[in-house]
Amino acid sequence: MPPITRRGLVLGGASAATLTIGFPRRAAAQATITLDQFRALSARLTGVAESDLNATAAGKLLDGLISLGRGPDLAVLAVDPGLSGTALADEIVATWYSGSYATSAGVAAIDINDALLWKALDFTKPRGVCGSATGYWAEPYQN
Repeated sequence: MPPITRRGLVLGGASAATLTIGFPRRAAAQATITLDQFRALSARLTGVAESDLNATAAGKLLDGLISLGRGPDLAVLAVDPGLSGTALADEIVATWYSGSYATSAGVAAIDINDALLWKALDFTKPRGVCGSATGYWAEPYQN
């Protein structure tokens, strides 16, 4: 074995540092994320409390993203809050608010009542959903 020179030590250390700095997020991320991790990520991205994100809807959205091969990217996004401005982060927010999401089989939808749009627009409701007892619309709106 050849002796270790100062030059070899410096180059080896620089190479190791470059690899560590260049790839920490991928190395720290797991292959995909769990439902609880996805709900926490969704809460962070949407600004909605995790308890207000329906678990069944979250499962459908997560399954759709995983079916498109986005599991590893979700895992990276979950461990790095600095990536919140990516296209995937925007897609997650859009799916939660619209209620429709892409899957490998095409476009699908969660229960319309679980779409965050209706929480943001608290003065209205989805079509076909009763707002209250008959005649409630005759009274002034009270927020």
